[in-house]
Amino acid sequence: MHKIRSSDRNAGPAKPKVSTWPVSSFCSMSTVSYMDDPSQRDDASHLTVQMENTYQLGPTKRFPVAIVNRILKDVLTTYLQEEQYEAELCRQMTKTVSEVIKAQVKDLMVPRYKLIVVVHIGPRTSQSILIGSRCLWDPKSDTFSSYIFRNSSLFALANVYAVYFE
Repeated sequence: MHKIRSSDRNAGPAKPKVSTWPVSSFCSMSTVSYMDDPSQRDDASHLTVQMENTYQLGPTKRFPVAIVNRILKDVLTTYLQEEQYEAELCRQMTKTVSEVIKAQVKDLMVPRYKLIVVVHIGPRTSQSILIGSRCLWDPKSDTFSSYIFRNSSLFALANVYAVYFE
């Protein structure tokens, strides 16, 4: 093992770090890291964006839950009103509906909120279903919107979680 003295740390250009682990006599293992070698870095890692502090701890504009509820109702009704439940079709439809909802909610341009859109579509049978979700958030600034759609053969649950980003 080689010990690094404080005088060795600043001597010359950075070299790749090599470390070996003691393993059985049949094999050896080593790792090499080029993170300290400036010639191995790409130029994109040097470009950093300087952001000014806003000192804003809460939202200036609350998330519009009522408007998002209306968006959820309109999108689910438009896309699913005449649909019959088919597993493969509904699998694709959840992706499409969630992207449409996310785009329309983003068009509201509520600043500094991160959006999570979750859509569930299932068949209407004589069974019940429980869907749960858990988040770690600040109840003063974070919120959600939810809407349930039903037709003769399927149900859909759409949730939009709005988490304030400080």
